[in-house]
Amino acid sequence: MTNEDIILQKIKEFEAHLKPILDSRAKTEELKKDLTPLMNHGIGVLITEMLEVESSFELQDLFDLIKQTLRSTKNLKYCLKQLDNIIEFIKDMEPLMKSAVPILIGYLDDLEKRGVLRIIKATLDIRAKVAAAYDHEDIDKIGDGMVALLGFAKHLAEPKTSEFVGKLLSVPGNVDLDEVKSVGPTGLISAGFNKDIKNGLGVMLELTKALGKVKAA
Repeated sequence: MTNEDIILQKIKEFEAHLKPILDSRAKTEELKKDLTPLMNHGIGVLITEMLEVESSFELQDLFDLIKQTLRSTKNLKYCLKQLDNIIEFIKDMEPLMKSAVPILIGYLDDLEKRGVLRIIKATLDIRAKVAAAYDHEDIDKIGDGMVALLGFAKHLAEPKTSEFVGKLLSVPGNVDLDEVKSVGPTGLISAGFNKDIKNGLGVMLELTKALGKVKAA
């Protein structure tokens, strides 16, 4: 092989090594040509947007924000961690909520059908009317009266008291006013032989004793 052949072979090898570099540069130039319009457009949009905040933006504010962010890194880290915990909690609760919401809707629908919600609404309306008709002092007095009534209701809940009051309430139904006649002293004496009157007088005596104990108390 002559020197000329050796030189030509070296040149071909050099060209073979140089070709990928040239191809890569060509592709880079092509990419640059493609990106140049996009970059110009992006820069134009950025300039336009910056012009809108130019009057209220100061570079010092940006530096202060960066420094404050660096100082609050631990707090930001803690907040992000808590946010992760909240997200995990929501993910865990999501299946439960999906099953609980239909149950809750069904329960509210049942209350609506039974009229419970209407009663609650009517109760709130009554409270609103009471608040409009009375001032806070009157409402305090009404509250005291309600407490006293609850005390009476507690006493009425006792079996003996409830039975006694029930019997007393049945008395007017057993009295026929059309059959009532005037009674004089003689009639009172003769009435003393009546069994029911004797029992009634006995009840009145027991009530009188109980009233005497109330006075002593």
